[in-house]
Amino acid sequence: MSTHCHDEHDHSGHNHGDGEHDHTDDITPALQYSLYQHITFDDITTLNEAQPESGKAVVKKTWAERMEEKPELESDADEQLLMHIPFTGQVKLHSILIRTSNSSSAPQTLKVFINRDDLDFSTASDLSPTQQFELSQTSEIQDISVKRALFGKVQSLTLFVEDNYGEDVSRLSYLGFKGDWMQLGRAPTNILYEAAANPNDHTIKGTSVNQMGSSLGGRGHGM
Repeated sequence: MSTHCHDEHDHSGHNHGDGEHDHTDDITPALQYSLYQHITFDDITTLNEAQPESGKAVVKKTWAERMEEKPELESDADEQLLMHIPFTGQVKLHSILIRTSNSSSAPQTLKVFINRDDLDFSTASDLSPTQQFELSQTSEIQDISVKRALFGKVQSLTLFVEDNYGEDVSRLSYLGFKGDWMQLGRAPTNILYEAAANPNDHTIKGTSVNQMGSSLGGRGHGM
């Protein structure tokens, strides 16, 4: 029996045959909340990567490529990695998808910060993260749910791999994100427009100005 079927599947007569799990059927639920197209790939930065651009490469992998071994992100001088990943708008993050391995190079402690583009290894070690996770040693995809109340207004994520399971370097081969995306600018622009327009409209009408003052400041009777 497979325990990996998702509720998001809505396939009539859906089954895995003799208990074997085919990863291809995971595409639909994973892509429902995929933030892949909302990542600003060109602005991804990774500190302490052994191969330049390898951090960007593992994020660029599509869901269909998630089980491929290469490209792979490997740390350089020690086991730590620091990745900054910006989005094209504002994100309500649901979860982080990561694939490592069942070896001692698998990252263990993952600290996640939101909306920080000024972190280095020293500050990332000292600051309290938005949330901290303990990762497993597995070559399967780990779908790590975040506390949504803490990740409701995300414009960028910084992921700090603090340590691993004992090897000199850390390795991971896939990184993805699920959540809801909202384009920045539209709603705030409308709000600013309304806020600017209404006072101008009311200045023509003296009674409206007094009524506004009364409702906002409680001084409606100053003649």
